[in-house]
Amino acid sequence: MRERFDVAVVGAGILGLAHAYQWARRGAQVLVLERGERAVGASIRNFGMLWPIGQPCGPLYDLARRSLDHWLTVLRASGVWHEQTGSLHLAYHEDEAAVLDEFVREAAGDRNAWALLDPSAALERAPMINPHGLRAALWSPIETCVDPRQVVAALPRWLAETHGVRFAFGHAVTAYDPPHVRAGGTGFIAEQLMVCPGDDLQTLYPEALAAAGLVACKLQMMRSVPCPESRLGPMLAAGLTLRHYRAFEGCRTLARVVERFDRDLPAYGQYGIHVMASQNGAGELTLGDSHEYGPAVAPFDRMLIDELILDYLRTFLVAPHLRIASRWHGTYAKHPTAAYVAIRPAPRVVVVTGVGGAGMTLSFGLADTIVEELAGA
Repeated sequence: MRERFDVAVVGAGILGLAHAYQWARRGAQVLVLERGERAVGASIRNFGMLWPIGQPCGPLYDLARRSLDHWLTVLRASGVWHEQTGSLHLAYHEDEAAVLDEFVREAAGDRNAWALLDPSAALERAPMINPHGLRAALWSPIETCVDPRQVVAALPRWLAETHGVRFAFGHAVTAYDPPHVRAGGTGFIAEQLMVCPGDDLQTLYPEALAAAGLVACKLQMMRSVPCPESRLGPMLAAGLTLRHYRAFEGCRTLARVVERFDRDLPAYGQYGIHVMASQNGAGELTLGDSHEYGPAVAPFDRMLIDELILDYLRTFLVAPHLRIASRWHGTYAKHPTAAYVAIRPAPRVVVVTGVGGAGMTLSFGLADTIVEELAGA
């Protein structure tokens, strides 16, 4: 007799795990089907930043905060390493400091939590930042760091033990004729199919995903050897990040920053580079990243991009003994304007993808929103 489930989730990346959790905590019998022996896509190739500060004030920021609340519940219950380090956006030019000042004064959201720090206050929170030329820093206390490799490896065990979620790794889903699921040569019964395909837009429902207008994005990142004797403190970003995240797009003062970057640092715009740093529990620094868009993302990494990232990193981080231990690239699907894509390409099927670089940040909140709607339908 085939196993029967209320919901089958396709994909054991962070979006798939978040949907499995949100269904299971509501009492559903959940099956997660993952084509690989483990998830190895964008969910393990990122900073591990749970980063609400990057979302624009309003519904998306609220969604990120909702997601963070779920994240903290799961992380505390599972015992997986995490650290609520907060974040600092560092300004080394007057135009950057003007953006941070405008953001703190005029943005809605966590006004009582956000603060504009002077250089001495910023250095107290993050002694590894470069003091020379530092003009100001935006402090936000809630951003939280995880090790994405550890999270994606540990949460399936916790979900299975705590919520009874059944995992079938090495099972690629090839067909769904409700309620029959065909995966890895095995048949299952599931009343609902949730597809979280990451950047795989060809295997399941390719016509519907092609019509959704998603684009591929490749990013390059690096990780250092452990630096346990030197703790970074808050996760760090600097001026280039101001034009990358939508949180700052409403700032009138941003135009001057973008104009200067286009004039003085054109290669950074060409490769979509902005530079951030986080540190995991083992003391490794995760550094990056770049953004190259297009239908045919090349598998070959550009050493120039890594050099540009490290050059800019040195303008705001003092780490004289920094040594790179690993380099990689990841790919994800992103919509040109929407924060995510959720479509219903067939009866009893929902596909969720296109979260771009905000997958870690939005995952649990987005899943909660979607499951809440489906469970109440």
